[in-house]
Amino acid sequence: MNVDLGDLYQEVIIDHGRHPRNFGELAGATHTAEGFNPLCGDQLTLYVKLADGHIAAIAFQGAGCAISQASASLMTTALKGKHEEEALALFGRVHAMLTEGPNGGVRPAELGKLAVLSGVWEFPMRVKCATLAWHTLRSALEATAEPVSTE
Repeated sequence: MNVDLGDLYQEVIIDHGRHPRNFGELAGATHTAEGFNPLCGDQLTLYVKLADGHIAAIAFQGAGCAISQASASLMTTALKGKHEEEALALFGRVHAMLTEGPNGGVRPAELGKLAVLSGVWEFPMRVKCATLAWHTLRSALEATAEPVSTE
């Protein structure tokens, strides 16, 4: 059986876009942030519950395109249980993968399931959709008061 990796990645993104994991408000969140992409209207609220410096729970709600929703879903799944510093480091690696592609020095295989987002860098108009949740995460963890905008 010959499976195209790009097709498989696209199927995972579509699945997470249609059926996002960790979607909804999180009671008891210790950190929250709002993000907005004015170019295409993506918006989300991210909820994080930190316990002893670790992400005990994380969820999001909002609306947006399939890539925006899939990125938030994949992000929340990948970050549960991670230490706050690990989450911020992962933000940096995912951001480099999405914005710089192969020139960013990050091999998608190093990012586990998040590698499905690696092809987004080829579509500059979609990069902001994929990075919105990640920028909102950084804002939540750094307790920034202003909503995040991709512009």
